[in-house]
Amino acid sequence: METIQIIENSIVGTRSAVLRLTRRGGGPAIVIFPMLHVAEPQFFRAVESRLRECDLLVVEGIQGESAAADGLTATYRVMPVNEESGLVEDDIPYGDLGVPLVAPDLSGEEFQEGFQKLSWKVRALTWASVPVVSIGQFFAGRRTLLSPDIEVNDLPTAQDELRSEQWDDFLDLLLDRRDGRAVAAVAEVVRERGDEDIEVAVVYGARHVPGILRGLYGLGYRVVSADWLVVVSAQES
Repeated sequence: METIQIIENSIVGTRSAVLRLTRRGGGPAIVIFPMLHVAEPQFFRAVESRLRECDLLVVEGIQGESAAADGLTATYRVMPVNEESGLVEDDIPYGDLGVPLVAPDLSGEEFQEGFQKLSWKVRALTWASVPVVSIGQFFAGRRTLLSPDIEVNDLPTAQDELRSEQWDDFLDLLLDRRDGRAVAAVAEVVRERGDEDIEVAVVYGARHVPGILRGLYGLGYRVVSADWLVVVSAQES
């Protein structure tokens, strides 16, 4: 199976691949929208328009209070504070699109409990990095989103290969458990509506998409097409 590009950086800027998956025998088609939670406004408007055409949404989002989740998301929420960046935070009104919505992500309480179970070293390093990363993102957020380092595909990353036992629990909390929830939600839809010709949108951060794809492959789904949306356009120097 060839590599699936999820987020691409090129001369036009940074683009997200809207991935359509189907399986033999028909039934629900799955349309994955790999998200960057901060982007140019037109990216979110394009995603919003397409979501209105779907029959069901499976949407990422930790519901409820969690100091740890708030700290981690602050590292990207600070980008639009710099108005010169031209960036905005995801403002899609998912619950008001007129499309049924499923939100299978962890609750704030679950995320906080998971974070508190991490080793004290991981927790300390995480908290220490938040202000440093946030300051850098305030001044260089747009450049960060236009860097080749932003690219994502479905192959294991260097980070995946170097996962140590110390950080494994952190990445399990941040990615693996949440990816599993998304796949389980889709699997339930497939079981209950397997004979219906519907489109199910999966709207999750791009870093979650490789894990979600692996889960969908296990359900017999395969990527049949990709349609690119510009997340951040390249600026002339």
